[in-house]
Amino acid sequence: MALFHFHVTQIKRSAGQSAVASAAYRSGEKLHSEYYGEDSDYTRKGGVLCSEILLPPHAPPSFADRQTLWNEVEKAERGKKAQLAYSFDIALQNEFSMQENIGLARQFLLEQFVSRGMVVDFSVHAPDKEDGGIANPHFHVMCPIRPLLPGGKWGNKQRREYLLDENGERIRDEAGKYVFNAIPTTDWGKPETLEHWREQWAVMCNARFAEKRLDCRIDHRSYERQGVEQLPTVHEGPAIRQMEARGIRTDKGDFNRWVKATNALIGKLKKKITLLLDWLKEAHEELNKPQAPNLAQLLSEYYASRSTGAWSRKAKIGNLKEFNEICNYLMQNNLTTPEQLQERVSALSDRIDILKNALSGKSDRMKELDELLRMVQFYADGKPVADKLAAIKWKGRREQFMSENENALRLYHMAERKLKPHFKDGKLPVTAWRREHDRLEQEYATGQAELSPIYAEVKKLWQIKYKVEQAVRAQENPEQSRKKQHQIDH
Repeated sequence: MALFHFHVTQIKRSAGQSAVASAAYRSGEKLHSEYYGEDSDYTRKGGVLCSEILLPPHAPPSFADRQTLWNEVEKAERGKKAQLAYSFDIALQNEFSMQENIGLARQFLLEQFVSRGMVVDFSVHAPDKEDGGIANPHFHVMCPIRPLLPGGKWGNKQRREYLLDENGERIRDEAGKYVFNAIPTTDWGKPETLEHWREQWAVMCNARFAEKRLDCRIDHRSYERQGVEQLPTVHEGPAIRQMEARGIRTDKGDFNRWVKATNALIGKLKKKITLLLDWLKEAHEELNKPQAPNLAQLLSEYYASRSTGAWSRKAKIGNLKEFNEICNYLMQNNLTTPEQLQERVSALSDRIDILKNALSGKSDRMKELDELLRMVQFYADGKPVADKLAAIKWKGRREQFMSENENALRLYHMAERKLKPHFKDGKLPVTAWRREHDRLEQEYATGQAELSPIYAEVKKLWQIKYKVEQAVRAQENPEQSRKKQHQIDH
């Protein structure tokens, strides 16, 4: 199935990240960081199909070496909170061969990134199907944020634009310093540039789908911008998909199944409401003709006709009970005219929209909390290992211990970086996160449960619609009436 995923973040020291370590992980190589004085070894990492550095013409040839490139980036960025690189994560398509995917990725990066003077380090990843992985090819891209000047030297990220008074003189602040605005020297970080890149990637993939005469297409726009009224699922990733494929239920898998069920219910409700609104518009015109009876009169005529054709007293009593139930519903909700019926349907539609938006906000926060709690587990599992490593002084034994516990240490350091902003007085608000997640989960379930009575009322209105329509169109072809009854029942 065609998939669009195009996500960008920044690699920055303020989050405890290293450009050299990030490049080593993405390429599956061993690289040495001069800034931190440590090695990052991911040579045993699986799933890296290829990695390549693409350089603009004015870049030094030495930048073709990954370790040299990213150490130069680290050297150019002196600040403790420096922004080092852009990091892109882009999905490839299972409908294309891997050679086609790699060629398409390289063409996209050359046309959209390198042509702007950007240095590009990209790696193609794919899970190992033999180990139970589900096909999820994608490629990672790292680009230095600082631009490279024509002479091969690093340029400035920003320039100063001083504010001037009416005489053209620079304005000073209260401290006597000139006031200025910081203007980016490139357009790489602008939202419209990212939007352009996302759109162009979709255009390139869709063009290739068309060349291969495939019906599938991808769209860079969100569901909301496409006008698709659905709640988004969470990104599961290869590890979660492998577990689900082996029959192991996961929190993310359960959450996505929950969202899909809600989307199906919302879609069904919307379809019914749209059909009902169309009918109400038609019924409004019909019922507003001179001497037109109201809803109660039309329903009375419908049930009178049914009772006339009934063979048994039981059937006639059943018709009378059904008519009374509908009349009670109309009276309780003060529905006597088509206009009021239409207002009722519109109110139900608005309620569905409110519930959908509320569910979407809660699902986004639950995804964020799930990720934080996952990092807490990695941190808790890896902390004893990291403490033990810190206590080992002998180099040989230290290296052996690091090799034996590589995965636990990697997950620990990743969790430590991501949790760093959330520490307060050396502690994490884990209990508060769990309580918030439980509360949101309950609120989500409550909101989903609210959809059921709305659906039941829409169904009731749909039945009323049919009966009124039969009374208005008493002379309608019987075969057409049976078809419409089939639509309502299904």
